[in-house]
Order: sequence, then structure tokens, then C-alpha cells
Amino acid sequence: MDWIIWAVIGLVVLFGIWTYNGLVTLRARVNQAFADIDVQLKQRHDLIPNLIETVKGYVAHERGTLQAVVETRNAALKAHGPAEQAAAENALSGALGRLVALGEAYPDLKASANFQQLQTDLADIEDKLAAARRFFNNAVAEYNAAIQHFPAVLFAGLMGFRAQTFFDVGETQRQALETPPKVAF
Repeated sequence: MDWIIWAVIGLVVLFGIWTYNGLVTLRARVNQAFADIDVQLKQRHDLIPNLIETVKGYVAHERGTLQAVVETRNAALKAHGPAEQAAAENALSGALGRLVALGEAYPDLKASANFQQLQTDLADIEDKLAAARRFFNNAVAEYNAAIQHFPAVLFAGLMGFRAQTFFDVGETQRQALETPPKVAF
């Protein structure tokens, strides 16, 4: 009878170790995915001053748009954590959209090879950033599900495993996405 009790205790301990190691692996994947987003954001933030300098030469009287990009970039650099960073990056995306739209209003700027290359680089970074966000959100979903599955839910909180926040578009951006686009010919 003693060996049955020890076998059950041994199985519980082994299961606990296996579950703990699995949760650690998933948490590391979430952290790595967030670091991947940081890499893409760093490239994006590094590209912005070059884009602004290129635009400045052509549209000196558009200071408001340029200032908004600089301010939102600085706010994005100071943001910490997925929720705060997502909000700051969404504001930066809007400001960058207005900056790129200036290219349409100024034919000389639009024809600039430097501006075109910077636009291409920015579009490439935005694509990579979208992929990194999808990977992060997938990793968060797996991690959050794992800490909520039985029996991990019984001791995940005790071992310091807490639910992570998704990197989402934010409430104001979500409302804009839910509004159908207006098409005028």
C-alpha cells in the first residue's frame, strides 16, 4: 500500500514538473514574440527621422504634420508593455499615414527617389510588424489558454504565471475599422 501512495505522489510531482516546464516555455515564447515586435518598432522608429528630413525639404509649410509624427514617435519610444505600446504605435501609424499622404499632394516629393525608397522601407517594416504582432498574439493566446487549463489552473497563479495582454489595435482604431469605408466616384 505504501508503494501506491509513493507512486501517486511521484506521478503528481512529475506532472507538476512537466506542466511547469511547459508554462515556462510558453511564457518564453511570449517574451520572445514581444521582443520581435520591439525589433520591428526600432527599425520603424529609426526610419522616421530620415523620412521627415526628406519631406521637410519639399513641404516646409507642413510643420504641423511633421511635428505630429515627431511627437507620436517620441511617445511610442517611451511606451512600455503591450497595451501602452499598442496605443502609442496606433497613434504613430495614423501620423505616418498623414505624412505619407503628403507625397500624393506634392508631385516633386512623390517623384523623389529617396522618398520612394523610404516609403518602400516603411511599407516593408509595417508588413513585418503586422506579422510579428500576429505571432505575439498567437503566443499570448497559447500561453493564456495553457495557464487556464485544468489542472495547471490550480497552481499556475501560485507559481507566478499571469495572463498576458494581447497587442491589439485599441478601441478608437477598432471603431474606425468597424465603420465601412466611403467610396465616392
